[in-house]
Amino acid sequence: MLDNNLKIAKLWQKYYLQNNYYHQDIHRLVKKIIPPDASILEFSSRGGELLAELPNKNKTASEFDNGLLQLLYSKNKKTRVIDAKKLPSRSKKKYDYILLSHTLSEIDNIQDFIGKIKVLCRDDTKIVVFHFNYLWKPLLDTVEVLGLIMPSQKEPNWLSQSDIDNFFILESFVKVKQGQSFLFPFFVPFVSDLLNRIFSQIPPFSYFCLTRYAVYKPIKEKKDFSVSIIIPARNEAGNMKRIFNKIPSLGTSTEIIFVEGHSRDDTYATIKKEIANYKGPLKASLCKQKGKGKGNAVRLGFSKAHNELLMILDADLTVDPKELPKFYCAVRDGIADFVMGSRLVYPMEKLAMRTLNIFGNKFFSIAFSFLLDQRIKDTLCGTKVLFRKDYLMIAKNRKFFGDFDPFGDYDLIFGASRLNLKIVEVPIRYKERTYGKTNISRFRHGLLLLQMVLFAARKLKFN
Repeated sequence: MLDNNLKIAKLWQKYYLQNNYYHQDIHRLVKKIIPPDASILEFSSRGGELLAELPNKNKTASEFDNGLLQLLYSKNKKTRVIDAKKLPSRSKKKYDYILLSHTLSEIDNIQDFIGKIKVLCRDDTKIVVFHFNYLWKPLLDTVEVLGLIMPSQKEPNWLSQSDIDNFFILESFVKVKQGQSFLFPFFVPFVSDLLNRIFSQIPPFSYFCLTRYAVYKPIKEKKDFSVSIIIPARNEAGNMKRIFNKIPSLGTSTEIIFVEGHSRDDTYATIKKEIANYKGPLKASLCKQKGKGKGNAVRLGFSKAHNELLMILDADLTVDPKELPKFYCAVRDGIADFVMGSRLVYPMEKLAMRTLNIFGNKFFSIAFSFLLDQRIKDTLCGTKVLFRKDYLMIAKNRKFFGDFDPFGDYDLIFGASRLNLKIVEVPIRYKERTYGKTNISRFRHGLLLLQMVLFAARKLKFN
């Protein structure tokens, strides 16, 4: 038995070096998916090579095979190592990310295994699953016979993405996103990067990638939260009259933070008067913006917020405040981590959105769905909801994408995707303005948004 364990460990080291180009691609993907400050538990760690490449400080390796487990202990003196066959029924230790790199292909009872690792998850834990595309099975069987890849110890499970999704649904997990990589298994300067980083992301080439991956999270239990509603307001005096009659009370408590900036009408005085005259259950405050742009106003409002959930409501009220409970319920019921309004489902009022703006939103919808590996129908609806703790993480990692979004919408969407938050859209009816005019320049701001999309493509998709 000892000799067989030693043999498997040596075989792994041999084939890891022989197929290093493929393994380096997996390392690149994991670095892109998992934030560098997250705690990680990896199952099927083999020799611990992947964890050794990651900058994360809190790392735990595990292995089912006894020979590879001994290899892990001998090679990873600074990394915590556990025996994957001895999972606890209860655990105080929880992880930000659990990594299953081709693990499910080796498991006898996949649903049972997923159920067992739930004790290692918090509500916000993400499970990252890598598996092989079934289309490659004939080729992989052939190269295994030729001795070019490590021989399987037993017939592996060949799983489709639908199979894996179903196992996680059965154990109360929801899929956050999915993607693919690796078209060409040999290293040829320039050619390999072109195929594996660019063409692998573009249909129809993406359907033939060797590596598939998906990110899952537990479905949260229903829970109420306190809410902070941020209302950035510029030249919106007419919309601010009797504003408290329109906003519902949400969650365990609701505060409203108005942020006024550089208005040419009496918006500031109007809001101040409304707050002074209001006697209801909502807490309200008003601050004056020194910077410029809606994004700056929203960030100022977020910095003043005290509650668990952060909501943005545009002061033009083209999204009716009566829609806000739908956004709140999506988070309260554990369906979403980040909620966006979608104006492009229901028919709009006649002058609510100009035709050119509709086409622009359709274009950015397609671009974002492609970039984020999540369906996004409307990127620029101003109404958005997220947890305050998640916003603080987005702000902390803002330098990854840069700080040049004047609206704040893309900053939040990119940041939410980077944190692997579950993004859900709530369809709303978009109303025509009854006072004032939009502060958005279709052509100037449209060009800026296009530049941000191209920048995000380089950072998220083609790196």
